[in-house]
Amino acid sequence: MKTVGIKSASTSLEVLGIKNTATQYWNLSPEELIEETIKRGQGVLNDTGALSVDTGEFTGRSPKDKFIVKDSYTDACIDWGGFNNPISTETFDNLYNKVVAYYEGKDLFVRDVFACAHEDYKLKVRVVTETPWANMFANNMFLRPTAEELKGIDTTDWVILQAPSLHAAGAADGIRQHNFSILNFTKKVALIGGSAYTGEIKKGIFTVLNCVLPHEHKVLAMHCSANVGKEGDVALFFGLSGTGKTTLSADPNRPLIGDDEHGWTNDAVFNFEGGCYAKTIDLSAEKEPDIFRAIKHGAILENITFYDGTRTVDYKSAARTENTRVSYPIHFIDNALEKSVAGTPKNIFFLTYDAFGVLPPISQLTVGQAMYYFISGFTSKVAGTEVGVTEPQTTFSACFGAAFLPLHPTKYADLLGSKLQSNPDIKVWLLNTGYTGGAYGTGKRMSLPHTRALITAALTGKLNDVKFETHPVFGLSMPTACEGVPAEVLNPRNTWPSKEAYDAKANELAQAFNDNFKKFEAKASDDMKAAAPKVLVNQ
Repeated sequence: MKTVGIKSASTSLEVLGIKNTATQYWNLSPEELIEETIKRGQGVLNDTGALSVDTGEFTGRSPKDKFIVKDSYTDACIDWGGFNNPISTETFDNLYNKVVAYYEGKDLFVRDVFACAHEDYKLKVRVVTETPWANMFANNMFLRPTAEELKGIDTTDWVILQAPSLHAAGAADGIRQHNFSILNFTKKVALIGGSAYTGEIKKGIFTVLNCVLPHEHKVLAMHCSANVGKEGDVALFFGLSGTGKTTLSADPNRPLIGDDEHGWTNDAVFNFEGGCYAKTIDLSAEKEPDIFRAIKHGAILENITFYDGTRTVDYKSAARTENTRVSYPIHFIDNALEKSVAGTPKNIFFLTYDAFGVLPPISQLTVGQAMYYFISGFTSKVAGTEVGVTEPQTTFSACFGAAFLPLHPTKYADLLGSKLQSNPDIKVWLLNTGYTGGAYGTGKRMSLPHTRALITAALTGKLNDVKFETHPVFGLSMPTACEGVPAEVLNPRNTWPSKEAYDAKANELAQAFNDNFKKFEAKASDDMKAAAPKVLVNQ
């Protein structure tokens, strides 16, 4: 066995049972990993110098094949069912042994990284991968130790073992099919097999932190972007895909703390990561200038296609998948905050793409409403976003990240509520980036300049002194004036040609919210229940 790279002299993979490998490449530089990827025929450079790779069979996560080992620790806290599929210790041990045996005789790439920018919660994570580009992904996405720090990492808090070319035996191995992603909270191991999609690496640790931080430390783990103003005022942006979370949090006057995963302590908001993993479908310099500029040497493009005869990316192409991606270190963003830690929030924005044209462009939420809309995690799909979607469909994802919540959603909503009650100066806003003047097909998309003007007014306190009116169905407080936004736009009912049609659609959406909330009612607080919209029988 040969060892190449930077590592502590007193650490090895043998403590994990990994023996008799070929060459072990420890903590190689991005340049070295790029060279190894190209040399092995696993990737090419595009015309801006970014590495382009193909993740093979899986171009996205496989939620049905994500498992958590059920033992004395997890049985006391995990919300089983839905996205949290239990697996036995015996099944895990069997698959772990298969991965370790599979590694024998093979080259491995090992990376030591950190998760959590806050020193009190920082985790040391060791990532073992089968390919050099997956190892480079870990370097892009997590916090990067210095060379001196690498030499001192003897032990780690968590280990990720990735073996995409290993196919399990499905039911014979106690799982659904040949691929698997398993978290063992007691042994602190994440096991990934049968899939080369790198998002499994990132989201595995995110799921770990979503359990450990709230359960053990009362730190709210959040699927959101965050930025900070010159006065130290932090803003959080929650939102599902397509709501504008990345676009609206990118502000040249407000440094970016992070674009996806954060923790909120009593005195700080901090990034879990050291990089960004952005979608690139339909990407352009005009739509997303920061992301577009970040696609350079050191970035990794996944599952994209080139224009024929070139190395120029066709970002409109979904030939491989709609889920084309790029990963890059956060410092590739010009306005990124170096330490990725700032103070507590002053403003929180819940972004929703309401294709029904019902919700106001902006409204201020009470604590109870903030908990309710947080746990609802509403957006909508429109025709063309997925096969079979021909008209607007409601979509609810608890806490804007249901797939990554190991605890019951009310745990996160209650923690949010307690933080808001302890900090009454925090303003929470519901922002509709969807439609106005009618539903999708008859109305029009909310103006981006109007949306930006509303965010700016909220951030600068200009909405504090205007009058508000209450939405009759949703109970939302809507400002009646905002600089740069026509007054008639602020109340969505005023933008519809038919008030009766608006009222009917508002009732329809309210009922969808209420139906979705039924699964949370048993564990929901009274404040949360009271914030539910009221369907009006007589208009």
